[in-house]
Amino acid sequence: MMDKWADYLVSGVKTSPDQKHIDSVEVHSDFGCVVCENIILSRTDLIVNIKKGCTYATVFRTAIGKWRKGQEVRLVTVGTEEFLRTDSKNNVAADNFDDVPEF
Repeated sequence: MMDKWADYLVSGVKTSPDQKHIDSVEVHSDFGCVVCENIILSRTDLIVNIKKGCTYATVFRTAIGKWRKGQEVRLVTVGTEEFLRTDSKNNVAADNFDDVPEF
């Protein structure tokens, strides 16, 4: 049995035209032993869920069809604006999801 990585796993992002924010993310429920049901969440829903205590991590599909865990998704405030990032040490005013592919 696999350890649960997060409540939800992000496997794809859709970026806004200005590349500063994501519009939405493709997420999967993480049941520990299986990753399933992909749904599309808006940026706003993702922020609300994180504030409610839901955890998110990025995931990548390997060449043999397995999932590989990426990084935890965090809510970071830069100035007065909130951003979704996997690299919370960076103060760039933009969302950042590493190398998660566009969908």
